Amino acid sequence: MDTMTQVLLLGDSLVADHDWQSRMPSYKVVNLAIPGVTTSELLTALPDIKHRAKYADVIMLMVGTNDMLTGNFEFIDTLKKVFVQLSQDFVTAEVVVISLFPMKLAHMSDTTIDNLNGHIEQFTVQTGCCFLDIHSRFADSQQTIFQEDGVHLTKEAYEIWTRALLEHIAFLVEND
Repeated sequence: MDTMTQVLLLGDSLVADHDWQSRMPSYKVVNLAIPGVTTSELLTALPDIKHRAKYADVIMLMVGTNDMLTGNFEFIDTLKKVFVQLSQDFVTAEVVVISLFPMKLAHMSDTTIDNLNGHIEQFTVQTGCCFLDIHSRFADSQQTIFQEDGVHLTKEAYEIWTRALLEHIAFLVEND
């Protein structure tokens, strides 16, 4: 392969705040994540994202956290629109959708995130995207996953996430 696989990263601060390129040196990483972004704001930003990143082999998408933090649990239909738009804008790219993480928020029941992840996984199947379940990896880990705010991730959590993403991208690229 002459050119490096280009990985486009989209999402909120959970994506924006990590130095993905240093952990993924064999890939060209383009991180266009927007701290604080909601799903509807990301949908609105997609034309600009397409203009800024004209090409991608793999797109990693992780969004929905800020929707949940503000009590908006109706973002799933908008998220499906994001999947569809990304698939249209980047026809040859593999879209990898990251599960919501196992956060403990006072205004949410324990089953809320599991239910939302079930819908997200179903939509990925319907739209031809890939679902990467980081939620289970975090839930099963003995590491401290969240910082004191209960939302942002520790260095150890990013290691788990990056390892899973690298495994998934290697599988996608190898089978392309």
